[in-house]
Amino acid sequence: MNPILTPVLLRVAMGLVFAVILTIAAKVFFVPVDETVIKLREQLPGANCGGCGFAGCDDYASALVADPEGVGPNKCPVGGADCAAALAAILGIEAGSAEPQVATVMCNGNAQAAKSLLEYQGLTTCSAASTLYGGMNQCKYGCLGLGDCTRACNFDAIKICDGVAVVARDLCTGCGACASACPKHVIRIAPAKNKVVVQCHSEDKGAATRKACSNGCIACGKCTKVCKFEAITVENNHAYIDPEKCKNCGRLLEDGVMFCTYCGTPIEKIEEQTAAEKSNLNTFQEAELCENQTKEATWEESEDRFTEETEKEEKIYDSEAIEEQSDSEVVNDESDYHKEGETRKRFCVRCGHELEADNRFCTICGTPIENN
Repeated sequence: MNPILTPVLLRVAMGLVFAVILTIAAKVFFVPVDETVIKLREQLPGANCGGCGFAGCDDYASALVADPEGVGPNKCPVGGADCAAALAAILGIEAGSAEPQVATVMCNGNAQAAKSLLEYQGLTTCSAASTLYGGMNQCKYGCLGLGDCTRACNFDAIKICDGVAVVARDLCTGCGACASACPKHVIRIAPAKNKVVVQCHSEDKGAATRKACSNGCIACGKCTKVCKFEAITVENNHAYIDPEKCKNCGRLLEDGVMFCTYCGTPIEKIEEQTAAEKSNLNTFQEAELCENQTKEATWEESEDRFTEETEKEEKIYDSEAIEEQSDSEVVNDESDYHKEGETRKRFCVRCGHELEADNRFCTICGTPIENN
């Protein structure tokens, strides 16, 4: 027999035998799959991000079939309302309302604002850096800027801009992968409808916060007094805005205002963009705006004034009379602006913006205002 043909025929015969065995095994060990699960799975985006609360799209589809009403078809943050409607149609139930969620970075400690503690030369990950004295910055609560969140995001919706994470809200699906990856827990998943965000997460007292970062919240409490919806509270030495109570009224945040007039804390106000505008904008236009904003918010030209303000706040906290002293400071400051009943117009020395009498910080660029 042909020495070449024999092994070929032998292998073909073995293949046929194994094929028959596998076919029989597939029939014997077949596990029936609900066709509804397959249909649901086809409607899901397949991101397997875990934003729905399940291990992946397959797990979510199986859970929907097992308990449609209890689980709900509106849990997929990536698919959104269209996906929820398609799932509800297959299950024969109401889709319900799914409020869009986005990631929010509660830190504005950029390269100019955050004071350095050490020069880090280890692994370029936030998780690794945080194990060494809490990171390379003096603020142990702030963003480390080494990109663990960017690597965790499957939608390219978060970038490191000037040393701090910035979210592109038009790309963010609110899946929560970046929040889970952040060792400092500075990323929070919040309703997309909320436009006002306090970009500080520090739990230190005001003086210590400002020594570590010039953009930090000092928990002065002025914002809580002007909010008529009681949406702002001071918790753990920083302001917190309840997304359920906030009405985005913009009190103390008139058009163009980006900094608290009392303490100078940067407060992000994200403007609505039309679909036409979004199509013409860079994906990370907000990141670029943020970078420009933080450059304007540097304190290099006002170092003496900043030191003076820090010392004042330290005395206030030590005296345990925050409200009384802060109110008296405003009154005293006003006396500096008025001489013998004459009202003088004041302008920011950096950007030229006209200032109100009680402004201690420029509302446009965040520069401390000299009382002269």
